[in-house]
Amino acid sequence: MATTFKVLGQRLSNAGVSLDIYAPPAGNSTIVSSINICNQRGDTSSFRLAVRPANAALSGLHYLAYDTPIAANDSLTLTMGMTLATTDTVTVQANTSNVSFSLFGSELY
Repeated sequence: MATTFKVLGQRLSNAGVSLDIYAPPAGNSTIVSSINICNQRGDTSSFRLAVRPANAALSGLHYLAYDTPIAANDSLTLTMGMTLATTDTVTVQANTSNVSFSLFGSELY
């Protein structure tokens, strides 16, 4: 089984809009090692992070973080070890614009 270490996905928030940041390519599994959230604003923002198994419609049971505050001009790194199957999707959201999300990890094929 081959492994590729990479930046899995990056998104810039659109205030209040849920955005899919990553889903493994067909036939691959993925291990997300870390997620970085960066608030590029001069005021506090909040973010949401969810994993939707089998590309399910977003619901309350999928959230890993919900309206979690992030200080002005600050960043937060979450160390995960999160495993994803081909059909799983990582979704992010921030209550403001200019919050960036970056996923890092390994694709296994």
